[in-house]
Amino acid sequence: MKRGFLNALLRSGKTVFSFKDLILLWGGIDRLTAGSRVHYYVEQGQLYPVRRGFYAKDKDYDRFELATKIFTPSYVSFETVLARVGITFQFYGEIFVASYQSREITCDGQRYHFRKIKDAVLTSGAGMENRENYSIASAERAFLDVLYLCKDYHFDNILPLNWDKVWEIFPVYGGNRRMERKINELQRHHT
Repeated sequence: MKRGFLNALLRSGKTVFSFKDLILLWGGIDRLTAGSRVHYYVEQGQLYPVRRGFYAKDKDYDRFELATKIFTPSYVSFETVLARVGITFQFYGEIFVASYQSREITCDGQRYHFRKIKDAVLTSGAGMENRENYSIASAERAFLDVLYLCKDYHFDNILPLNWDKVWEIFPVYGGNRRMERKINELQRHHT
């Protein structure tokens, strides 16, 4: 790799960059120059094109990082988190993301399912874990996100939930009575 522009990428802890990220990282160069450099580095195999306007250092980039860069603000949640902590047993190959719009996208062989959630919920930090390059919901936040969007969702195992944390995060959803009834019902039957 050439010195200068790509050295800035190598030193970065990020694995995925938007075109705008590259312009900022390279000291605010103009779009035409940045576009030429990106094109050159892609042709040389020094940048990996993931999706139009998104590039990675190599093919081994963080899929969660890409998921939260496609539409911002956003965070990894729903079935992706619930399956990882054992609340649902169903395997989902796609990555579920809370966002300001609903859309399904396939990028580099990976499906991303964006679910629209209201702005007050989307921008709240309650129950969120901020990793180095992306945000991911805690088990309790993902549980509440699913309840918020789905009336009759089946949870395989809710024992991993901390009910105090569930109730601490719940006000973010605006006191939704349907959710409150469902939480009370689930808590009574499983504690």
